[in-house]
Amino acid sequence: MTQALKIYIDGKWIDSSNPEKQDIINPANQEIIAKAPKATKEETEATITVAKNAFESGVWSDRTPQERAEVLLEIADKMEESLDELVTLEVENNGKTRKEAEYDALDAVSSFRYYASLLNTSTGQTYEASDDIQTVIIKEPMGVAGLIVPWNFPLLMSVWKIAPALAAGNSIVLKPAEITPMTAVKVFELIDQTSLPKGVANLLMGAGSVVGQTISESNDVNVVSFTGSTEVGRNIMQAATGNLKKISLELGGKSPNIIFADADLDTAIDYAMYGIYMGSGQVCSSGSRVLVQEDIYDTFIEKFVEGIKKIRVGPGNDENSEMGAIVSKKHMESILEYIRIGKEEGAHLACGGNRIERDGMEKGFFIEPTVFVDVDSDMRIVQEEIFGPVVVIQKFNDEAEAIKLANDTVFGLAGAVFSRDQNKAMRIIKKVRAGITWINTYHLTNIQAPWGGYKQSGIGRSLGTYGLDEYQETKQINISTQPQPIGWFR
Repeated sequence: MTQALKIYIDGKWIDSSNPEKQDIINPANQEIIAKAPKATKEETEATITVAKNAFESGVWSDRTPQERAEVLLEIADKMEESLDELVTLEVENNGKTRKEAEYDALDAVSSFRYYASLLNTSTGQTYEASDDIQTVIIKEPMGVAGLIVPWNFPLLMSVWKIAPALAAGNSIVLKPAEITPMTAVKVFELIDQTSLPKGVANLLMGAGSVVGQTISESNDVNVVSFTGSTEVGRNIMQAATGNLKKISLELGGKSPNIIFADADLDTAIDYAMYGIYMGSGQVCSSGSRVLVQEDIYDTFIEKFVEGIKKIRVGPGNDENSEMGAIVSKKHMESILEYIRIGKEEGAHLACGGNRIERDGMEKGFFIEPTVFVDVDSDMRIVQEEIFGPVVVIQKFNDEAEAIKLANDTVFGLAGAVFSRDQNKAMRIIKKVRAGITWINTYHLTNIQAPWGGYKQSGIGRSLGTYGLDEYQETKQINISTQPQPIGWFR
């Protein structure tokens, strides 16, 4: 039976006044698994007002950090109890493999616990400004946080925003991607079972042009955190100028993975495959440009292609699947169009390039792991984010050329270097203009480290103490220890 989803406002699950619904599709077989509401502009404005009133009432914002930490731990416990259901929903709604969804769900639970731990250890600063003036620096919540989540990591990205925003003492309005709301709905069902005061956390589903735009424009929203495309990020940045609200944007990427001739070749190939084909390439930090030193260029391509031909593509709920479905028909068609463009531009298609319509995948949105070689930097497939299982392999001669090619896009989210020479690897990675980088590994990170990019890959940082800072104001309080007239005017 198809589930009828509802929006969550002021602690109540309600239907939208808009009769139009969004079909929620399982991308592995195109089955409709739910019908989602499309909230209106008026409902969005009303929800923001609810969040504002909750914030100003102090029911959450006035609680001590330790009290807020206890509620975050409640949420973490509820999520852990429902881990299997969260994983299943993520697989069915997003199309990723169960292995990936399990990793995301565990990371989501850890995120709540991490920010709870920060609250239990948070400290301010004090300064002796003069003999009789003491300055105290404190952090305060900002107010209403608008959280706009992408479709590639529906659960994890939701929690990466919810946990620090609540930890800081804000009220929130969360908008999941229109096509992948299932795990966000479940998280709010679990939040509803905790002692978090009603009205503090609210969930709206609907079009970005309506719900997202209204959140971004609202003078009652104090901070917007968005993860998604650079194009939409620009729109949010422009909309946010009305009240000069704080924005945090994690946007697109076209990340370089630099392989030197002295690298451990098997390790480099293994991580290059993981770097692009994990999540079917629908990962903002994917290593979608592999730069290979000319001495090993041909050998690398031969072994890389040999490796990816063994990747088992299939439905995410099949335990044998190593790469799942593309999230939607629309996005699959966009990827296939880029593959067509690559061939038209003169790049050599070394492997893949087709939709998979066999072995029970006829109804799903599956694309073969795809490799382009002999590419030029001015090609669209080299410069633009494809956001799918498509990699371009470029040749370089020396360190200088590797750095030049690595930085030759408008993006700067991630990057990696593979070399046995640690000094060289560190020298190169420091020249790569990106916010998330690796040496002799890829994708692996931890919640304590800041996540975000340079250039057109975004503004601000998620995770770590930096992620908490995105949802806080910094205030200085100057205290006179010996109050007396200043005598400025004689």
